[in-house]
Amino acid sequence: MHTPTDTPSTDTPSTDAAAAGRPAADAAAADAHDLRHHGDAEVRGGELTDLAVNVREGTPPGWLREHIAASLAGLAAYPDGRAARAAVAARHGLPVERVLLTSGAAEAFVLIARALAVRNPVVVHPQFTEPEAALRDAGHTVGRVLLGAADGFRLDPAAVPEAADLVVIGNPTNPTSVLHPAEAIAKLARPGRTLVVDEAFMDAVPGEVEALAGRRDVPGLVVLRSLTKTWGLAGLRIGYVLAAEETIAVLERAQPLWPVSSPALAAAEACMTPRALAEAADAADAIAADRAHLLAGLAEFDEVRAAGPAAGPFVLVRLDQAAEVRERLRGLGFAVRRGDTFPGLGPDWLRIAVRDRATTGRFLQALDRALTLVGR
Repeated sequence: MHTPTDTPSTDTPSTDAAAAGRPAADAAAADAHDLRHHGDAEVRGGELTDLAVNVREGTPPGWLREHIAASLAGLAAYPDGRAARAAVAARHGLPVERVLLTSGAAEAFVLIARALAVRNPVVVHPQFTEPEAALRDAGHTVGRVLLGAADGFRLDPAAVPEAADLVVIGNPTNPTSVLHPAEAIAKLARPGRTLVVDEAFMDAVPGEVEALAGRRDVPGLVVLRSLTKTWGLAGLRIGYVLAAEETIAVLERAQPLWPVSSPALAAAEACMTPRALAEAADAADAIAADRAHLLAGLAEFDEVRAAGPAAGPFVLVRLDQAAEVRERLRGLGFAVRRGDTFPGLGPDWLRIAVRDRATTGRFLQALDRALTLVGR
């Protein structure tokens, strides 16, 4: 277990005042948020239209399913990740030594927490909670920087303590859907600091503007990518890490033998082809249009305030009696993601996945009904 350094003042993340870009200690904060709660829990126990999980609908596409199925003929052999690793490296213009394939981005968070020499990690919230959970499980005391709704959940690099030797931030961030400028994130880099940028949703951003993947000029940069969201591969578990060669070597030594299955490797290689990248780019454009339609519909409700501008395949909204509205929506056949499990958010927040216009239309009708049932 690493010896933790002192962390800043007490964390009270459910208030806007506390969530205004100031660092916050984790003393009892972990008890206030269920860091292991994920969107899939929202869709259990009923036949629900899923607006809680951010995996793109209609995936994996038929050609990808067929490619994965064809790989099953080679299951008698041990996995060989060289071709997939080379494909990922080529996609980002990097040497293979700067690429590590992982069993989903979740494995990467665990490797970082357990293998890197870290004394004072800080996580920028609200964001995906698994990085902090992995750090805690590895015995670290975790500091928090809480971004505020009043500032549009925008990053202020100066809010991150200089003493932090590992900083974790998502871009675009789950659940806020904020896309931080790449140069603002790059300002967090320091000699002796590891800067972890979770870009799991970056391929859902048209043109992948503000991406840091492939950059070699940012010291200590570690970029995580996932193929789960765009390609519907949550059950297959495939992601990757982009970092300096020495960092990749440390993380790779911490992996078990053959950490990524042959079908997952086949999927990774296939998703790096020009055909796949073009399809992903088209999907990003469609998501942007569908998100604009969702936001326009939400703007019709005086009770609903959307955080923005949104850039991911989901939007974050604030409304009174959000927990009761969420339950009413379940009764009307729709699952949305509760927001109070994210540090920096309280019980008045919900995350809504972007879907096609027809699904969004039905959801907006259900939302109108749910608001009426709770008394608007």
